[in-house]
Amino acid sequence: MDRVIFWTSCLAFLHVCRCAFPAPCDSEIYCTGELLRQVQMAKLFDDDKYFVDMKLKAAPDEVLSAFRNLTSGTPGGTPEPSRIREFLAAFFEEPGTEFERWTPPDWHDKPQFLSRVSDVGLRSWAEKLHSLWKSLGRKIRADVRDRPELYSQIYSPHPVIVPGGRFRELYYWDSYWAINGLLLSEMRETARGMIRNFLDLVDRYGFVPNGGRVYYERRSQPPFLTLMVESYYRATGDRELLSAAMPILEREYSFWMQNRSVTVEKNGTVHVLNQYRVQVGEPRPESYTDDLELAEGLTEGAQESLWAELKAGAESGWDYSSRWFVDGNGGNGDTLKDTRLSHIVPTDLNALLCRSERTLARFYGILGDAAGAERFGQAQRARLQAVEAVLWDPERGVWLDHNLLTNTRHPAFYPSNLAPLWAQCLSQPAMGERALKYLQESGALQYPNGVPTSLKNSGQQWDLPNAWPPLQHMLIEGLWRLPSEKAKEVAFDLAQRWISTNWKAYLKYEAMFEKYDVTGDGKPGGGGEYEVQLGFGWTNGVALQLLDQFGDRLISASAGLGFSFGVVVFCGGLLAVL
Repeated sequence: MDRVIFWTSCLAFLHVCRCAFPAPCDSEIYCTGELLRQVQMAKLFDDDKYFVDMKLKAAPDEVLSAFRNLTSGTPGGTPEPSRIREFLAAFFEEPGTEFERWTPPDWHDKPQFLSRVSDVGLRSWAEKLHSLWKSLGRKIRADVRDRPELYSQIYSPHPVIVPGGRFRELYYWDSYWAINGLLLSEMRETARGMIRNFLDLVDRYGFVPNGGRVYYERRSQPPFLTLMVESYYRATGDRELLSAAMPILEREYSFWMQNRSVTVEKNGTVHVLNQYRVQVGEPRPESYTDDLELAEGLTEGAQESLWAELKAGAESGWDYSSRWFVDGNGGNGDTLKDTRLSHIVPTDLNALLCRSERTLARFYGILGDAAGAERFGQAQRARLQAVEAVLWDPERGVWLDHNLLTNTRHPAFYPSNLAPLWAQCLSQPAMGERALKYLQESGALQYPNGVPTSLKNSGQQWDLPNAWPPLQHMLIEGLWRLPSEKAKEVAFDLAQRWISTNWKAYLKYEAMFEKYDVTGDGKPGGGGEYEVQLGFGWTNGVALQLLDQFGDRLISASAGLGFSFGVVVFCGGLLAVL
């Protein structure tokens, strides 16, 4: 079928069965309104997220009425911070009261993967990482279900693994790596419960929100739910869950195709690809003062546009990065004010959807639905053609984000440029070898503690010098899947670097962090809007996966760079394994 006809019919079908897009969170306490504005602008807490995670002691109408009485009796309608603090003490509880004590019942101390870790030090460390699931597990009280108006927490019927630190709720794409770690830890019921929570969220919203709070209800995150189900099915063969999940996975896919798709013409052919896009022009409640201060001095329309772009940045999971900076002429911007995701078609999102389409086609094949398998097979083939027509750069030999304003590709290095390797969304093996060469020549391999998120130090947390666990794992997995021995050597080298970085940080801090600094041995990352967080769900999951896959060769030695093969030489930014 011709690609244009295929996608035109798809979009027409999606228009007919359009998901009901939920109204923005209308809470005048947690999402919008004068109470939120005044509390956040009083800067009573180091982190704006603290307030919007607090529980109400009384019904919202009663709290709002009390706040109106407070402001009406104050000159200018703005109480002193001390009065606002007293008001909060009277009407709010500290964050965290929505949880009850819970220990995962399927946790046990000797999962089989531990026996595959040869290094004694790393095996002992892996046991500690395995134990961290108990500290990251949360069960939401039934009161959240029965009295949701008192909470910003969205009720989930099954216990969850939270990332850790300030993140006191489930998060979407974080949970993919946490679930993979849980499955290695043989905690299948906990993993199944988390997946069922995400399926319930799609049932309720038509998509999975960014996280489990009402102030996240109008934005999502990279859509990993299909791959969560894939991981669980591979581990369990649970056809019952697979069958029940399929209509919900289709509904989420429809949301992305209906609400986050864009057409791009190349060489006379129209292609449909996806991007991050959130059309809510208000400050993020959890980062309220940051957003207000950033937009200061702009016109009202420009402020609303910037806030919508910042929400799209949060939806991308890369909040924030110079990757998203586009100036008014379509060129590279310099500051967070230049965040313009509406102008960008991201490589990694489309690689993820390519992999998801192939997975959905395989799921339908397993369930004996030939029509469903063919439908998603066609979608995956159309996606592959679009990715290669729009995102593949034949001169550089890699996939690059597409700029819709200039109709050009963004040449800067990001690990996401190699996401099609991870997704196996490429038509020719030679493309993989060219992407490996691109990586070796990029300069990104010169850092001993991981591959940086970019080569630009903008002060944002998804830039140099930070390295993030999911990007390391996607890069390693993508390289490992290439047929060449050279690619596998680089993949193992990167796995050894990352495990060494995590291990050294654990020895120093007895903690796992959400991100690490590629320029310092075992140094946590920094930058961005908040302090580096420890816990940490996806970091644990990635480390356990690498220990499972490469545990027969990984070493914990702290001498040199700790690589277990050859000698590593850096020459002009190029990596040579001798």
